Amino acid sequence: MKKWNMIIDVALCENCNNCTLATKDEHVGNDFPGYAAPQPLHGHRWIEIKRKVRGSSPMVDAAHVPTMCNHCDDAPCLRAGLDAVRKRADGIVIIDPQKARGRRDLVESCPYGAIWWNEELQLPQHWIFEAHLLDQGWQQPRGAHACPTGAMKAIKIEDSEMQDLVNKEKLEVLRPELKTKPRVYYKNFHRYSKCFIGGSIVAMTDGRKDCVSGATIEFRREMDIIDVQTSDMFGDFKFDFVEPGSGAYVIAISHERHGRAQVSVNVATESIYIGDLMLT
Repeated sequence: MKKWNMIIDVALCENCNNCTLATKDEHVGNDFPGYAAPQPLHGHRWIEIKRKVRGSSPMVDAAHVPTMCNHCDDAPCLRAGLDAVRKRADGIVIIDPQKARGRRDLVESCPYGAIWWNEELQLPQHWIFEAHLLDQGWQQPRGAHACPTGAMKAIKIEDSEMQDLVNKEKLEVLRPELKTKPRVYYKNFHRYSKCFIGGSIVAMTDGRKDCVSGATIEFRREMDIIDVQTSDMFGDFKFDFVEPGSGAYVIAISHERHGRAQVSVNVATESIYIGDLMLT
């Protein structure tokens, strides 16, 4: 049968927090029996946006990643919760607001930190995919409905169709090594998980330093060419999708009129802006 999935485009998220606020507006002070008890006014962020800044001035980018309950098909909370947690046929996980009372251990069962403890109600809580609204005919949860850029989109399709979409759009999930089979997917996740190597190509012209556009830049690992780019009108280049901690690379630049340059870089945990590379 068709099941619910969430797709989040990291490149479109602007950290406006509308999804977080809309979710709180839906749940703070509101009781939905069978789905969720009221969310506390303070402390809980059932949709929490994480931020990562890459590079250094003047080549910097920032990525924002909304995180939430992943509604995993092989969720650790399901195994730990017994009858207190259930998986609906449409893929949505529900922590029963009655049966789960006192079960603080369920908070620790989630490796993503997506289960929150309500001290007043003595209840573990999570983002319920707004199942109560979807069951009434809504096409999107509140968070996706409130997103001004369309960064969040819920879709209900067959698992085989979803897998085709994952392959086509190169979607990723959080911490795939956990093998929990999340139903929340991310597009352009490399902006949060990977590094880039960038720089600016310059040359001396009539005694002054100018940007060089149209230079050929080879990104190499030992003798293998990984990628080739051309510098833009500002002389800039940027190789993305570099694995953190992947070690040594060589950047080789050439221009038919301005000459050549070469530099070695070592990628640790952060993106690298090399700065100006002078052709001679």
